[in-house]
Amino acid sequence: MSHYKMHLLVCAGTGCQSSQSGLIHEMLKDELDRKGLKEDVQVIKTGCFGFCERGPIVKILPDNTFYTEVKPEDIREIVDEHLIKGRRVHRLLYLDPETEEHILDSKKMGFYKKQLRIALRNCGIIDPENIDEAIGRDAYQALGMVLTRHTPEETIEIIKRSGLRGRGGAGFPTGIKWEIARRNSADQKYVVCNADEGDPGAFMDRSILEGDPHSILEAMAICGYCIGATKGLIYIRAEYPLAIKRLKIAIRQAREYGLLGEDILGTGFRFDINLRYGAGAFVCGEETALIHSMEGKRGEPSNKPPFPAARGYLGKPTNVNNVETFANIPVILLKGAEWFSSIGTERSKGTKVFALAGKINNVGLIEVPMGITLREIIYEIGGGIKGGKRFKAVQTGGPSGGCLTEKHLDTPIDYESLTAAGSMMGSGGMIVLDEDDCMVSVAKFYLDFIVEESCGKCAPCRIGNRRLYEILERICDGKGTGEDLEKLYNLANVIKDTSLCGLGQTSPNPVLSTLNNFPEEYREHAVDKKCRSGKCRNLLYYVIDDENCVGCMACVRVCPVNAITGARKQTHFIHQDKCIKCGSCMDKCQFDAIGLKSDYDRHTVSILVN
Repeated sequence: MSHYKMHLLVCAGTGCQSSQSGLIHEMLKDELDRKGLKEDVQVIKTGCFGFCERGPIVKILPDNTFYTEVKPEDIREIVDEHLIKGRRVHRLLYLDPETEEHILDSKKMGFYKKQLRIALRNCGIIDPENIDEAIGRDAYQALGMVLTRHTPEETIEIIKRSGLRGRGGAGFPTGIKWEIARRNSADQKYVVCNADEGDPGAFMDRSILEGDPHSILEAMAICGYCIGATKGLIYIRAEYPLAIKRLKIAIRQAREYGLLGEDILGTGFRFDINLRYGAGAFVCGEETALIHSMEGKRGEPSNKPPFPAARGYLGKPTNVNNVETFANIPVILLKGAEWFSSIGTERSKGTKVFALAGKINNVGLIEVPMGITLREIIYEIGGGIKGGKRFKAVQTGGPSGGCLTEKHLDTPIDYESLTAAGSMMGSGGMIVLDEDDCMVSVAKFYLDFIVEESCGKCAPCRIGNRRLYEILERICDGKGTGEDLEKLYNLANVIKDTSLCGLGQTSPNPVLSTLNNFPEEYREHAVDKKCRSGKCRNLLYYVIDDENCVGCMACVRVCPVNAITGARKQTHFIHQDKCIKCGSCMDKCQFDAIGLKSDYDRHTVSILVN
């Protein structure tokens, strides 16, 4: 039993650590020591609380006070006012943007109200580097239960009944996947955890590993018991140093406690886990490419069948699940298949973790029941669009997903609904776009990423996506034609139908979804040579405002190609046929006389660039 009267939980995920949460943790300990409180108050480093927009976060128990945007200079006041005098520091409490009232308890915040944390259940609550705290939150109880009370077949049946589907993107039923791996006989089998999270803006798996690594180790051991494997491998990208550090600590602690290794819990079952590092290739999120990478080969996918469950790592039966999928396993076994299947929709059970990012007020990591709508996520959990701007689109499913519009806001979040809308669930990236975003540029951005990350094994992906990108680049540069739009559509569908793996088959989604939902923007770029959002610089023109120009000659002197003419104290003029759009003139002008205009010839749209 803890002798501490109070506990201070300090977010120590990667996001908050980049904002000095590590220093905050040390300063709190030092200040408590100086005030003689270190025997009464414990300071604990936890994983991510999820509310990244308001980090670093310090939560105080038992009064459940939730301090946001804490800085090192706030530490003394927190200790003196809250811990010693019992008075909350109100300026650090969350201020509700609607009621303008300070909220003490995180459960009453709009960001958390509609969340249901299953995979993230321990993140922000326990010290991820202390196995005792994990055990205090039921870690390894499910493993002990299945080893002593259930056969592998019975355990797999529970997972099947729960309706859990793979959270890596494809959504294949997890229990069936385990069942297939069990049926394939071999002298050695493997359990692989896919922690190669490559989507731009995604940090779901990383946060689980940083905040609750023992849940993944336990689930992998359970999977090993079910399929008959004795070895587990976690394939994690080397760019996740904190997650790697905490996994190493967790593996060492689990071995010391007899929860990994030989004769686990005295049952005769043996299972151990090692790490394998990825170099950050997006394609290695695909299970066969991942396996090749672990084998020291080129990370590229294979034709299926055979599937990894029959012939995977080193040619042996291998079960591959991603981090979030494994994180659900222990809870399902402890609370029951019926409990889990009661959450979500008919075909998409449980919850889903999303990394909510982009032009949204509440950037962060969220976990919501399947079936919640995009509108609820964006406007209730996410707090709406930054700066009061108009919502334009949301990209779901990562670089291979699609952009959904205002007409899709009431779409329920589940595998089938998102696919029908022209996007996909993916691993859980969700990037919000506003009225200032150019959808053609957005499609070009994602195609640029896909081209860079393609393994190059099959021609449709290797060559086809390069051609798609070149057409988009031409359109954004003002060199496109109406025929290019038809070429985009036809080529995107060919790539989708003929690529080898899931990456290539879904890579045209950003193009197809934006073409379908924003055809007018594509036509404006290709035919009218204008960009309504002002993002495509080559479709904009530097112009001088006659009223503001004082004839100071600063722009004339700085122009590298002599495209600006005009005498001193007279209005200057930019010759568009000479201008290379370097922006030097606008940077140098001190009178706000130079701006950018779209559709210069007709002077219909004016956009000033800060």
